[in-house]
Amino acid sequence: MGVNVSVVAIDAGNSKTDVALIGEDGTVLATARGGGFQPPVIGVEAAIDVLAGVLERAVAELPAPPVLAGHVSACLANADLPVEEAELAAALESRGWGSSVEVRNDTFAILRAGVDEPRGVAVVCGAGINCVGMTPDGRTARFPAIGRISGDWGGGSGLAEEALWFAARAEDGRGEASELARALPRHFGLDSMYGLIEALHRGAIPLGRRHELTPVLFATAEVGDPVAAALVKRQAHEVVAMASVALDRLDLLEEEVPVLLGGSVLAARHPQLNDRIAALLAARAPKAEVRVVSEPPVLGAALLGLDRTGAGPEVHRRLRARYA
Repeated sequence: MGVNVSVVAIDAGNSKTDVALIGEDGTVLATARGGGFQPPVIGVEAAIDVLAGVLERAVAELPAPPVLAGHVSACLANADLPVEEAELAAALESRGWGSSVEVRNDTFAILRAGVDEPRGVAVVCGAGINCVGMTPDGRTARFPAIGRISGDWGGGSGLAEEALWFAARAEDGRGEASELARALPRHFGLDSMYGLIEALHRGAIPLGRRHELTPVLFATAEVGDPVAAALVKRQAHEVVAMASVALDRLDLLEEEVPVLLGGSVLAARHPQLNDRIAALLAARAPKAEVRVVSEPPVLGAALLGLDRTGAGPEVHRRLRARYA
């Protein structure tokens, strides 16, 4: 007799993928982790192959072959627009992993992991920045969140770029003096912004290491540098702007509602950032409860799957207890 898998839960970010196979009673039957999901880089089918490899490892952990899953709940990075969600859902359906498939942006997994019912708003500030909201009646609020062309500002990568810009101008005299002009190159063992600019331009420092400058920015702000502090303040305003708009779209601005903060920048709990977010949001949505999400996003993907299958509250509680 095969194992009855009710939900195949997939949380796939740019750097890693988590898969959890969920039974009808909310039991976690098997899990596996693998590489990131990057269809813009390697193509849709190759990216789905990465998910397939992770799923195969999870299936191998089962005591017997699985019965066809009832539902595939996939929360995927780079599924930023509804048209992209539809394309990825079609690609997953063609693999035959379940009798139904739903694809959402991976930010929805972070939101659902942090709430007891599908009601609230989540702002994720990692490499980039994104925000989603949802209500139990199926309404959602979201943004394209694909960079400056969609009106976004900040996130870890954006903050690093801004810090470099201000530091370069501080050193050569075009801008306000800032400790960033010394702190950023010092992080890489260099003695000037000119040296850092040259190293980045000529590839001596790989592009992928620029994200290391974001913690340097926060450390510089904490010691009172006004330029660095202004960037942190702007990031707080951007987070609150997204959260407030999402709450307003869902008619939740005056309601008691969770506003969840996720992603590496917000999860670091920098007081200058997170405390300011809480203060600014209190003025816009005084009943909102702000907290950092600690639950793993794959839990959110699994809960979204159980929502879709109509599982009862005891099933949800059992699953959530597994990840507590």
